[in-house]
Amino acid sequence: MGTERARVRRRRLWLATGALAAFAVGVVLGARGGGGEPQTPPHRATQPEATTTATPTPEPVDRLSLAQQVGRMVILRFAGTEAPGYVREALRRRRVAGVILFRDNVIDEAQVRSLTADLRRASGDLEPLVCVDQEGGEVRILPFAPPARSAPEQVASGLVREDAVAAGDALRAAGVNVTLGPVADLPTVDGAALAGRAFGDSLDLVVPAVADAIAGWHEAGVATTVKHFPGLGGATVNTDDGPATVDRTRRQLEDDLAPFAQAVGARTEFVMASHATYPALDPDRIASQSPAIIDGLLREELGYDGVVMTDSLEAAAVQAVADVEEAAIASAEAGVDLILTTGRGSYSRVHAALLSRARQDAAFRDRVRASASRVLAAQSSLDG
Repeated sequence: MGTERARVRRRRLWLATGALAAFAVGVVLGARGGGGEPQTPPHRATQPEATTTATPTPEPVDRLSLAQQVGRMVILRFAGTEAPGYVREALRRRRVAGVILFRDNVIDEAQVRSLTADLRRASGDLEPLVCVDQEGGEVRILPFAPPARSAPEQVASGLVREDAVAAGDALRAAGVNVTLGPVADLPTVDGAALAGRAFGDSLDLVVPAVADAIAGWHEAGVATTVKHFPGLGGATVNTDDGPATVDRTRRQLEDDLAPFAQAVGARTEFVMASHATYPALDPDRIASQSPAIIDGLLREELGYDGVVMTDSLEAAAVQAVADVEEAAIASAEAGVDLILTTGRGSYSRVHAALLSRARQDAAFRDRVRASASRVLAAQSSLDG
């Protein structure tokens, strides 16, 4: 009975915060599926040869080779303030979906604008994903852009949405179209590793702040990446630095999930999967490699059909359980769409591993196609 009551409470929460997304999905599915029985063309006894069958219009994803579909699943990182030749070539050949920029890629606004323009030229008619961490305060890859206030300071000032709009305007002007935020984590333990980057330590603060941040970024035309699903607020170790366990009960995790349910309803384009372990959800796998957490909890229970991205595959928490090739395949099999690589040359290793598995395994090829289709849809929603 306790389990059933918890399920009902969780269902009510997700229905309330995800109603908009559920409605939109229903409209789309209804439009695609139609109503009633399919209509059969009338039989023409005197001229049977005149009856023709329309050729279905190919889906955009089917215009890509398998190697290019795999490329929709990879984000790379490079060093320096200009795009190296191999990066431009990877974009031109559609072996990657885009890039993540770090501080060593940045001098000032003019230089970033030139860099991102170069990346777009290399990508041709397919908008590349250009991602940065721009949460606020010290976590700002573009130091010349807002928000100058940290996430807690944004809440205290009552300017979460306004700061997001200002930051989004600055990122757009510099040619960046994806922010790796907002942080939707709810700190629940003393010494929470991400406490200084969270909007607050209560649902009354975090849920509306996540909604306001997404609305602000979207108003400015920048895609959002809500992180770190299903919540990293119960960890005392940042997964960048080492393995982390969030030892929360399933009931306690309902609170942690509320900001993410809000983000699903607000149509965040991306959700970043955590690399922590959640014994109450999956005792054997880190979240970014867990079918129960990605395919089950995020996709099926929360109803999210956008792009799921890993945190950096070079994070210490990942390296503790797998090399980058194994980790990429495990994440893709769990339902992740986009692999974030930040190590030297790791994007090519990840691409090769995913492509090899796709060539050998029809079910995995279907996974790749579905992920590539989601990423293509996200790219198509962004204009340069």
